[in-house]
Amino acid sequence: MEHPFAITLDVGSSLANRTGSWRTSRPVYVKHLPPCNDTCPAGENIQAWLFRAEEGNYHLAWQEIMKNNPLPAIMGRACYHTCESVCNRARVDETVGIHAVERFLGDMAIANGWTVTIDKPVSGKKVLVVGSGPAGLSAAYHLTRLGHKAIIHEAAAQTGGLMRYGIPTYRLPRRVLDAEIARIEAMGVEVRLNRRVEDLGAAMAEEGADAVFLASGAQNTRLVDFPTDGSVQVRDAISLLREIEDKRAQLDIGKRVAVYGGGNVAIDAARSAIRLGAKEVIIVYRRTRATMPAHDFEVVEALEEGIELRVLRTIERIENGGLVLEERVLTDTNRSNPTGRFEYLEKVDTVVMALGQLVDNNSFLKGVPGLEFVGDGVKVDNLLRSGREGVWAGGDLIPAERNLTLAVGHGKLAARQIDAYLRGETYVHPPRGKIAKFEKLNSWYYADAPKTIQPALSLIRRQSGFEEVLGNLDESNALYEARRCMSCGNCFECDNCYGACPDNAIIKVGPGQGFEFKYDYCKGCGLCVTECPCGAIDMVPETI
Repeated sequence: MEHPFAITLDVGSSLANRTGSWRTSRPVYVKHLPPCNDTCPAGENIQAWLFRAEEGNYHLAWQEIMKNNPLPAIMGRACYHTCESVCNRARVDETVGIHAVERFLGDMAIANGWTVTIDKPVSGKKVLVVGSGPAGLSAAYHLTRLGHKAIIHEAAAQTGGLMRYGIPTYRLPRRVLDAEIARIEAMGVEVRLNRRVEDLGAAMAEEGADAVFLASGAQNTRLVDFPTDGSVQVRDAISLLREIEDKRAQLDIGKRVAVYGGGNVAIDAARSAIRLGAKEVIIVYRRTRATMPAHDFEVVEALEEGIELRVLRTIERIENGGLVLEERVLTDTNRSNPTGRFEYLEKVDTVVMALGQLVDNNSFLKGVPGLEFVGDGVKVDNLLRSGREGVWAGGDLIPAERNLTLAVGHGKLAARQIDAYLRGETYVHPPRGKIAKFEKLNSWYYADAPKTIQPALSLIRRQSGFEEVLGNLDESNALYEARRCMSCGNCFECDNCYGACPDNAIIKVGPGQGFEFKYDYCKGCGLCVTECPCGAIDMVPETI
């Protein structure tokens, strides 16, 4: 005798009824874009490599970084980590120390001699890269992984561009810079040093290049003209930092130094002056500290080292071995206006000009047909294409924000565009996902976990030499810091949804594969959404 349906099934099972027909909306697993990923100018998948790092799989984590950024040990030190400025974790306690974990992975790769693979077969195509700064090195690296031959022409005697000649060693030790450049060269990138390009067409013909990426940077300092009687030495910041790299021991800039400007280069010049033996260093800036373009943590470190800020001041003239400064006032639109009130800064030995950098528009670029200039740089479209077919440009050479990470991103974008051009294809950038906002997270699942503090040199050692200021995390701290990541918008298989579902309507697919819904039984209660810590489940209306 056949039992009735209700007797056949265990009454304790939610599978007794196909409750999916009750549903007016359904849960779906999603992959939203973490804010850190969205903000990274190099386009790193930060959440993905932090996930690998928190598993303890450091090699896979490093490989994930290298898909987008070939310089993690450098970037973990010199990048200004805009990713951390939007980190959702800050709403719980403190931001994740992304840069510190990236640096740990980059240094581990150097120590272990990790290498990358070439993704595509050799194409037989050649690309000339002008400049070996971050944009040029990034482009050469990605072009090589895509199967093309990259040849770099570098005007200087060493590679690195402003990473070598503009970032002091207390921020970026040269052993780290050299190691990451050596890895790129070992992949097959050819670098021709002391090779200044004077004629682009001739350089292309010499190398048999099928395309060009221009990444020669902004090497000139923006100067301002004011009267001087010659009683104070005037230097530009870029030349000073270059000389420090070349001949540190022989430099004498005096005991009292004024640095004119408020950007990161001004901070680097001021902190370098302390290390060269100056007893007093004053930064003169025309607006307030709050409006300084320099990153605040750099300003804080400069103040710790004894550097003085004279804000709302401009240099009116140099006379009698000192500076006449005019007081300024800020308008509601942040304009710095004169007041007609003056003060005298006496006994100044050197003034360092750090008012920004300029592209040398009178270089070989003037002779390239089809190349146009706009503002301070080469005109390009949003794909970095110039007006000359087969020629791309990026980094500090184009009118954009000038920083290390953005330059690395430009190199990657240009490489992918050039690759498509050489293959007769069109590169389509993958669509960007919906941002994983803090409000989508169920943050009560995340316990307070204070950010790891990187070890630092004592103040006296910082002031007395160019030794690296910040130290590395050890493995236990790097692992802890990686595990502070909340995996915003991306499932990390915590099993909360699986355990909370009252209908047993969720299936484990397998390790690393996530979960699936059995919609025949899911009645759309939304409990899984409430219990998902990272906001990786959305409710969507059913179509009726």
